Amino acid sequence: MRLALTGAATGIGAEVARKAKEQGHEVIAFDITQPSVSVDQYVQVDLSDPTAIANAVNTTQGTFDALINNAGLPPREGLGRKVLEVNYFGLRDMTQAMAPRLNAGGAIVHTASRAGAFWRDNVAQVKALRACSWGDIDAFIQSHDIDDTRAYNLSKEAVIVETIATTEAFLAQGIRVNCVSPAAVSTGILDDFTKAFGPKVAKNIARAGRPGHPSEIADVILYLASAQSAWIKGQDITIDGGMSAMGMTDMMELKG
Repeated sequence: MRLALTGAATGIGAEVARKAKEQGHEVIAFDITQPSVSVDQYVQVDLSDPTAIANAVNTTQGTFDALINNAGLPPREGLGRKVLEVNYFGLRDMTQAMAPRLNAGGAIVHTASRAGAFWRDNVAQVKALRACSWGDIDAFIQSHDIDDTRAYNLSKEAVIVETIATTEAFLAQGIRVNCVSPAAVSTGILDDFTKAFGPKVAKNIARAGRPGHPSEIADVILYLASAQSAWIKGQDITIDGGMSAMGMTDMMELKG
């Protein structure tokens, strides 16, 4: 496969790149920082800049078998606006720019998050965000009173909804789209999630036994990018070590 991968420099993205190369795939990496792992081409891009995204895609040649939108920023104080830009608007622009370059039978895989699990409860706000353009972001944040943590959750809710909402249109082009929703992965930004979401992060990790490993998320992403997952379409795959199941068990009193 020939893969276009955003966010390849660290964490889950670095593992996707490493494993893809081990499997013999060609990897074109898009990131603001050069990856430490070996890739076939590195394209520097700031995914908070729509012009930079268009220019970056134009520097590549040929077609691709998969687009993996993995780049994202964590729920960190002061990053709310940029989180929305990179995690949702940048992902959306990258997808729109790359879609015409994807081969028939190809795949798109977005990295969402378990933090986006409540998109149904917040679907009106998600729809309002999806109706925005880049120039509307500040007004949207103000009118919806979006703080830094909500910006992250909303960005990932929007990624899940984007996956579902674009499934039929991409299928008409012969392309599959899915997303993955990891929780508590042992990367350099795990502390950001602990600070943003408080003691429940430690509680969930303790119940699951450990945080996830980036390589475990990478395996699922590469599976969804491959022809082996040809009948999986429009799905959000949660990868959380059982955290969601245990939370549902508590909420619905299913034990016993």
